[in-house]
Amino acid sequence: MTVEYTEPDIDDLKHRMDGAIKALKNEFLSLRTGRASASMLDPIQVEAYGAMTPLNQVGTVNVPEPRMITLNIWDKSMVSKAEKALRESGLGINPVVDGTIIRLPIPELNEERRRELSKVAASYAENARIAIRNVRQDGMHQLKKAKSDGMPEDEERIWHDDIQEMTDKHIKLVDTSLENKQEEIMQV
Repeated sequence: MTVEYTEPDIDDLKHRMDGAIKALKNEFLSLRTGRASASMLDPIQVEAYGAMTPLNQVGTVNVPEPRMITLNIWDKSMVSKAEKALRESGLGINPVVDGTIIRLPIPELNEERRRELSKVAASYAENARIAIRNVRQDGMHQLKKAKSDGMPEDEERIWHDDIQEMTDKHIKLVDTSLENKQEEIMQV
């Protein structure tokens, strides 16, 4: 009589944790320090036609000057929603509406703004940590199921340690990325 159990899919767990790290790095790209960049608007979502849509899918994003972003909204009815999304985004940019064009002057970073951006970076990092811990929790559920299906206890322990080690490594990557980004933000 052989016992049938399914081992946790470590590759899938690693892939999902790597995805959380990649998403964090993309969010960090949106936190430009004093220079305008179209990627600053990537994480911003606007309610368009009943669904949350990335801001760059309701208009054309341009960077005509080092300290200015323009957003040319395609549909006039979306201008006020886009402006509202920009104001509530936490970027600390005051949009100026001119017809269907929204201008975003990028202010010189003062000490207070640097601290705000540092806090935004910390919240992005915390979201990544939560995502990684959720993947770990999923792995532990797979492990629990395998144990109830007959996985030997010593093998279960090895898998448990592997998943925990992978989680710790990814959390450390998040912490290192956050430290680097905060250092970059605080440079004058």
